Amino acid sequence: MQYSEKVMDHFMNPRNVGEIENADASGTVGNAKCGDIMKVTLKIENGVVVDAKFKTFGCGSAIATSSMATEMIKGKTLDEALRLTNKAVAEALDGLPPIKMHCSLLAEQAVKSALQEYFIKNNLLTDENRHFFDKLDEDAHDAG
Repeated sequence: MQYSEKVMDHFMNPRNVGEIENADASGTVGNAKCGDIMKVTLKIENGVVVDAKFKTFGCGSAIATSSMATEMIKGKTLDEALRLTNKAVAEALDGLPPIKMHCSLLAEQAVKSALQEYFIKNNLLTDENRHFFDKLDEDAHDAG
């Protein structure tokens, strides 16, 4: 299986590893088929993701996609962070082998799971943004 240099770099030197103390939001997702588990914690100030950290139990692709996903949402508004997609994560890593695309989906879902917690906690769920979270439950079961 061939991995891009960016995948290898984010696997060997992952960014944003750890957990934010007193995080404003956290989300954990897992895939029973492959055994990967991702937890993302967020610090949010004035509607902006000022920090994002992750803890991932999984393969190199799971670690690389978690690293890239947290990099991609740091400094972004909540609306921008909501628009993160697994395809964007995979593209930012210069692609993933098809058998590893579920890792980028898990990374997207971990971010959205944390955002959903924040939106619910702060009464920010609206008809306009609710659809970003609609697929969380079904994707968690379908991924892999």
